[in-house]
Amino acid sequence: MTFHAYLLRCADGSYYAGHTDDLDARVGAHQSGSIGGYTQNRRPVALVWSQDFASRDEALAAERRIKGWSRAKKEALIAEDWDRLRAHASRSVLRDAASTGSAAPQDEREGEETRVSIPTPPPAIVLVRPQLGENIGKAARAMLNFGLTDMRLVAPRDGWPNPAAGPAASGADVVLQNARVYDSVGEAVADCAHVYATTVRKRGVTKPVVTPELAARAIHAGPGASAILFGPERSGLETDDVAVARTIVTVPINPEFGSLNLAQAVILVAYEWSKHVPTEVEGGVALASPPEVALDPPAPQEELDGMIGQLDAMLEESGFYFPPDRTPATRRTLRTLLTKPGWSAQEVRTLRGVLSALGGAKRGRREEG
Repeated sequence: MTFHAYLLRCADGSYYAGHTDDLDARVGAHQSGSIGGYTQNRRPVALVWSQDFASRDEALAAERRIKGWSRAKKEALIAEDWDRLRAHASRSVLRDAASTGSAAPQDEREGEETRVSIPTPPPAIVLVRPQLGENIGKAARAMLNFGLTDMRLVAPRDGWPNPAAGPAASGADVVLQNARVYDSVGEAVADCAHVYATTVRKRGVTKPVVTPELAARAIHAGPGASAILFGPERSGLETDDVAVARTIVTVPINPEFGSLNLAQAVILVAYEWSKHVPTEVEGGVALASPPEVALDPPAPQEELDGMIGQLDAMLEESGFYFPPDRTPATRRTLRTLLTKPGWSAQEVRTLRGVLSALGGAKRGRREEG
């Protein structure tokens, strides 16, 4: 199946970017006004650019990237003027880093692009009707592991604050202390420009579906605040909850066992978001990986041959090589086995010490006998 990112020129001269799996039908729907929103009052529209993609995720990513471009850059794309396009970006079309100042289609700017890099705020984690305080605490722990602190609770079943949340949070007290409680999903996400619903099912709502990785990229690209909805432990998000979101986030999972608990779902999404956080974060939490430890270089061939020779002599003495006509092949097999690991000099010395100890113990038993 083929997917398309496309660009329309509207009657007022502005541009609209979108994506679809049926380009002709979608353009016709824009033209007829059956699609509400930006183009409905700006007809007639004309298709001025499109590109095919192998997946919906790629087409959606292209749409979002183009939406952030200035009018001049969009027109360079339409004209296939690659020199002019490169003058507006450091990389070629559809490979620019997504702008942190992306504009809505009607907010195109004339002339050269002048973008101010505004950091995109971390997403809010919205727990919708959570049931157990322990699960709220575990979700807080998962959030703080990856630098997220904005927790919002919608109608928690057992009220808030909940004494069971603290011990389960294992020290993520800052998340629990700053958690805010709302009566409805709408109130919880009122300040957010982008709302994502995590669910393994579409629940009768037709919306773009992306993986946590693609959602994370889109959140970092901005602009504006984002919220990610997680449903109650027993049943997940209801259809009305999903309807509030613009995009569905789902994890490829074992179809025979698709059950994730609340904290697991939160940690998957939080981890994907954290992968795109700069090493140094101003006003936020800088994430760090364990320091890399350089491996010791492989031992010189002379040392490796000495170890193999020592083992060979011990095997010869013990009568291991039998029958005699198989001895050359067995020796080759042993050499191949022993040269695969890339032993360091210290590892070779240690193993030779083991062999010497074994040989000494064997000689001792013979002498005693």
